[in-house]
Amino acid sequence: MRRIALLAALLLLPAVLQAQAPRPRAGELAVLGGQLWDGTADEARPNPGILIRNGTIVRIGIGADETGEATVLAFDDDHFIMPGLFDLHAHYAVDLFGEGRVDDYTVNPVLFLANGVTSTFPAGEIDPDEARRGRARIASGEVPGPRIFSSGPYWGTARPGWSHDAMTPDSVRKEATYWALNGARGFKAKGIRPEQLAVLIDVAHEHGLTVTGHLDSGFRNSVNPRDAIYMGIDRIEHFMGGDAFLGTQSAYASLEAFDLDDPTTLAQIEAQTRLFVERGAYFDATLSAYDYWAGKDPEVYDYWEDERGFMTPYARAEVEARIPHTPLDQFERIYYMKRRTIKLFYDFGGGDNITLGTDHPSWGEWWSGFAVHRELQSMVLSGLPNAAALQAGTINAARAFGVDERLGTIEQGKYADLTVVRGNPLVTITDARQVAVVIKAGRVYRPEVLFESVRGKMGPASAAEADWWKGNLRIGR
Repeated sequence: MRRIALLAALLLLPAVLQAQAPRPRAGELAVLGGQLWDGTADEARPNPGILIRNGTIVRIGIGADETGEATVLAFDDDHFIMPGLFDLHAHYAVDLFGEGRVDDYTVNPVLFLANGVTSTFPAGEIDPDEARRGRARIASGEVPGPRIFSSGPYWGTARPGWSHDAMTPDSVRKEATYWALNGARGFKAKGIRPEQLAVLIDVAHEHGLTVTGHLDSGFRNSVNPRDAIYMGIDRIEHFMGGDAFLGTQSAYASLEAFDLDDPTTLAQIEAQTRLFVERGAYFDATLSAYDYWAGKDPEVYDYWEDERGFMTPYARAEVEARIPHTPLDQFERIYYMKRRTIKLFYDFGGGDNITLGTDHPSWGEWWSGFAVHRELQSMVLSGLPNAAALQAGTINAARAFGVDERLGTIEQGKYADLTVVRGNPLVTITDARQVAVVIKAGRVYRPEVLFESVRGKMGPASAAEADWWKGNLRIGR
């Protein structure tokens, strides 16, 4: 009898669960149709239906006849639903006059969001006060934009006025504690010394923050990423470090001179990859950042939107009078070497430890919000599978920042941050550029509307307004 009763209960379970499932009501959003890539698999599947309530995914699996009073957003089979992209090195900085960077939190946030980027980490704020005001404008709804996880100021010589003598370990501890208690969600080190970095990591972890670093080779009392990983750093930018990066020269010099036919060099790269994996550190390679300054691979650095049209006519004339810039030959060599080494990092087992960061402080020729798609394409051209590149910009980034319980995949209980594109970026990565709809915290945005709202608004309208945009003048940058 007990077996019969148990069997009957099991047969009734689907009906019971369906009865207990959240019922759609007014004010909720049901996303139907299209192909769903939830961020956890290598392939997409027909979307079973997504129900969003109060900015959170409350149900996966809802039919068209179950939507009740919810608003329905329906897509054809040629639409691809994926998690919102997460840029872990998202510069809001611009330098339109060649006179120092400033942070723009009026146009840049809109451009990020319109490109399907729903979460960003600035990785060092030029002007923390302006960044705070920008986040407040987004939070209040005055400006549409992605989630912005504050980094506070740079830690190291990248910060104007930084003095190694003044920034003793005690000073670093006091100031890092201040920023941790005042809204910073992570720290960025650049131009930092070993004893300073060790304290910064310690304070960050005491407060549940992460630390990323633009480090070097160990040359001239810099920090090799190998040593930073042993200190407990969470993420490494640009250069993976290790024994292949000689402490007798800069990381730039080491990387451009790599002989990838040399078994010793390959063994060193493999050993450093294993260190990342074993210690749970993440690598933000920023592949595409370097060729902006160099030869500009035409496969990657093209336009699919009139990016310069987002400037005021006055700013555009100023910018176009100074471009193109003289290509940096060293950065050209580094760009292609980084493409080869990220493939080795992947092949040596580091795929789950690769994140996406664009690192493009703009001078007006291109904008940071579009850079995420150039980075995805650079990853695929390097030999990474499309799914691996997309995971770098979604679940890997969320894990690396410690927010994967609510971001990075499309699952029940997570924030409703979704990007819907035309095509299938698992097959053709540039389809990720064809954004049809962006959903952030359950709110629906149309890219064409976002673009139109900021067209012609970046920069000063006239010479009389130009001083605000000159970082060297306004903030001593």
